[in-house]
Amino acid sequence: MLAAPELVVGAVVVTGMVVVGFAIKAALDAYELSGDYPEVGPVPETRPVPETTPAPQEPLPKQKPKPEPKGPDFPPLGPTEVTERDRRPECKPQRVPPKGGNRLHNKCADGIPFNAFRGANALVNGKAFDALQVVAGVLWEVKTDNFDSYPLELQDIVVRKQVRDFLIERELARACGFDFRVGVRSAKHKKALEYADSRLEGLIVVMDWC
Repeated sequence: MLAAPELVVGAVVVTGMVVVGFAIKAALDAYELSGDYPEVGPVPETRPVPETTPAPQEPLPKQKPKPEPKGPDFPPLGPTEVTERDRRPECKPQRVPPKGGNRLHNKCADGIPFNAFRGANALVNGKAFDALQVVAGVLWEVKTDNFDSYPLELQDIVVRKQVRDFLIERELARACGFDFRVGVRSAKHKKALEYADSRLEGLIVVMDWC
């Protein structure tokens, strides 16, 4: 080797590589012996999540129904009570002499229960009514026709005239806060009037006292 210099150079190179190789191997062996590895922990065990029963919900408190809105307050329908002090001058009953001299007519009018105007007529709203029940507030008109004895033609004429008159007198009485009644002497007369106009139903009374 000393005689050939080129061989010396090759040997040095080869020898250097061997030395480097031994050095790398020694380092690897030392690393393995030191045990300096990164710690890898165990894989965590996955457990099933226990199913939880939902807690019972408390029932909501019952809500009270909202009151329906009320409409405007209206006064009750129907006739209103009118006192004597509140009546208009023409509505205050005045005693006036009875018309004519029909004794039967006057007897029937005076016989109306609780008539406060016996022997006189009650002038109210321009009309002289035959009787007035003050406590009940009822004005009366009395008819003493012998209606059952009239021929049919005359009965028809009488009924038509009386129906017209009674409806007018009823409105005169009501305008002053009074009720209105009509007294007749027979059930046939009463039935004929009510049949002619249903508005008279409940207003006709058979006077069994005369």
